[in-house]
Amino acid sequence: MSTRRVWLPVVCCVCFVSVAFATIFGGVRGIVHDPQHRPIPGAQVVLRAANSQWSMSTRADANGEFHFQRVPLGDYVLTASAPGLQAAQQSLTVASGSEPIVHLLLPLATASQTTTVSASVAPAVNVESSTPTTTVSRQQVVRSPGADRPNSLAMITDFVPGAYMVHDQLHVRGGHQVSWLVDGVPVPNTNIASNVGPQFNPSDVDYMEVQRGSYDAEYGDRTYGVFNVVPRSGFSMNNQAELELSLGNFHQTHDELTFGSHTDKFAYFAGLSGNRSGLGLETPVAQALHDADNGQGGFESLIYNVNADNQLRLAASQRRDFYQIPNTPEQNSAPASFQHDAQQESDAFVNFSWVRTLSPDTLLTVSPLYHYNSANYLGGAQDYPISTTDQRTSTYAGLQTTLTEQTAKNNLEVGFYGFGQHDHELFGLRFNDASHPDLSQPQALSGQLEEVFAEEKYNPWAWLTLMGGVRQSHFAGQLPENATSPRVGLAVQLPRWHWVLRGNYGRYYQAPPLETISGPLLQFVTGQSLAFIPLRGERDEEWQVGMTVPFQLGRGSWGLDMDYFHNRARNFFDHNNVGNSDIFFPLTIAGARIRAFEATVRSPRLWNRGQFHLAYSNQIAEGEGAVSGGLTDFTPGNGYFLLDHDQRNTVNTGLDWNFPGAVYGDLSVYYGSGFANGAAPPSHLPQHAEFSLSAGKQLTDRVNVSATALNIFNRHLLIDNSLTFGGTHFNAPREVYVELRYGFKY
Repeated sequence: MSTRRVWLPVVCCVCFVSVAFATIFGGVRGIVHDPQHRPIPGAQVVLRAANSQWSMSTRADANGEFHFQRVPLGDYVLTASAPGLQAAQQSLTVASGSEPIVHLLLPLATASQTTTVSASVAPAVNVESSTPTTTVSRQQVVRSPGADRPNSLAMITDFVPGAYMVHDQLHVRGGHQVSWLVDGVPVPNTNIASNVGPQFNPSDVDYMEVQRGSYDAEYGDRTYGVFNVVPRSGFSMNNQAELELSLGNFHQTHDELTFGSHTDKFAYFAGLSGNRSGLGLETPVAQALHDADNGQGGFESLIYNVNADNQLRLAASQRRDFYQIPNTPEQNSAPASFQHDAQQESDAFVNFSWVRTLSPDTLLTVSPLYHYNSANYLGGAQDYPISTTDQRTSTYAGLQTTLTEQTAKNNLEVGFYGFGQHDHELFGLRFNDASHPDLSQPQALSGQLEEVFAEEKYNPWAWLTLMGGVRQSHFAGQLPENATSPRVGLAVQLPRWHWVLRGNYGRYYQAPPLETISGPLLQFVTGQSLAFIPLRGERDEEWQVGMTVPFQLGRGSWGLDMDYFHNRARNFFDHNNVGNSDIFFPLTIAGARIRAFEATVRSPRLWNRGQFHLAYSNQIAEGEGAVSGGLTDFTPGNGYFLLDHDQRNTVNTGLDWNFPGAVYGDLSVYYGSGFANGAAPPSHLPQHAEFSLSAGKQLTDRVNVSATALNIFNRHLLIDNSLTFGGTHFNAPREVYVELRYGFKY
């Protein structure tokens, strides 16, 4: 959001093109050797998922080398065995696009034939990427307080530095243009700022990989964050189902039924969910007035291994949400202006992938995709002086395809991503004060995006990776645009210490919304001494340096990751709202400058009991100049100014712990130093902190009960004075609820 406001009793949608292009797959390669470091030809090597029954196996070649392709990101256990030698195991984490190299030593056999197991370790150090990455597992989502609720994005804000919710929208690294990928396939959405409902239920996540800047050319142009989701699959279930029921204050409940199973070749998973609450959107005052919400959704995942060289994957989701727009006491007490505004949203996507292994080193992925999204703002019939209606639907159909060639020293990827988009919008103004004739205007818009890319990673030595790529974009909309986006980076692992130093420079192009104004609406805007300037794409230039430091503390290895980034943007995407409504009009600001230092800390499993994590960000988000696109009154710019979602310091930390007697607990803490205050001085609103706790017990193999308290100390205050989604914003008061999970066979 910008601190600059354009007041107009009209509304259109904000659109941001989501152009991400990625895969959920990585690889594992290595060598099996004996105590004399001689290779062991024919050794049996098995790669098994840490939390499911998914597995792959192969035999080492004449040089003792092995290679696994098509490995989804996540945690794994690698086992090697050979006659006359002890078996060996090693835990590892696979990131998308990475290929860890593992050396497995098989000791001489003894009478007991014991198996050596690697110690518990922190997340693996990745020397093949210059991108800061956070991986979140299903267990973390389930345990972290409130993170598994269908209408929550705590699975991001609890673990990712510089990520927070403000005016009911997720912001990461100073912006809200992020990409969602499910099963490695993008879910394009050019209307991100007009939706408050979620696109994806956190309970359906198996792993989520969050990338923050410094993207390879394959990962598109969403400068502020890429969320690559590996959904749950039937490989973790065997004719099993789970029913989740909950109940809490504000009459809230979120309930879900999941089921799935698998054979050697086929796995399926499905989930149905529903939720409701009397506390939906952030309130403009401390009280929750006219603030109910409810939603229903479903998710399906199918995986079929046709043979050793061909795999088919399908992920599909459907969701509907309803939100009342919260009121102030004055709106409720004045009948002439009483507001009954509401927001209705629907979302559905289908992502299909054919994964073809052309050779031991070559992988082809072809993924057609479809996405439907709608956001309908319904103004109350008696709203005074104006009742506003905005009904928007968007459909997307496209294709993503990648070809990957991996060798011992090179990783080359080339590909194509594109989609066609059609939007239909019905905009209406009802002037209950009779100041103007009522206005109702339908509008249909179409656009398309095509992109090709090439990316190569070169490992001349095991401790050095050089990266270079380019992405070429063509956007066809109201103003056709072309952009060439080069990217270069490197990662260096220091000897003995195993620290990884990384650096990256890249340019990014983000295609503009399809929004425009014509006909009676344009005449009305002109009559208000305003104008609509055609929107152009945002162009970003980012450089980033970082360091990953593994260190020993106690009996385990911890992971510390730090980075500093500097992003300069031209035509920075932003939005302005209409009065106290959640209806937005897209705009661009001439420039923006966002800088931040970030740090994350991850522990191993401490005493086999628990794990600690921390995410910290010190960030400055500034705009520069005047409005350069969208709705404007031609007010000149006056240098740099704080964007109203600027918040200098944020900390998210948590501790997950297993107690005796199958009891567990998770404590999370969020601290924010205060968002920018448009009525400066002071320049920022007061600091705020929230403590949340969940605790549970596994009563039987099938029954689990838990209780959660969010914002335990009820620290309830104004955190944002930008007039969006119902007005100024208070954070949520204390919420308490209990959950019952019951598993059963069918």
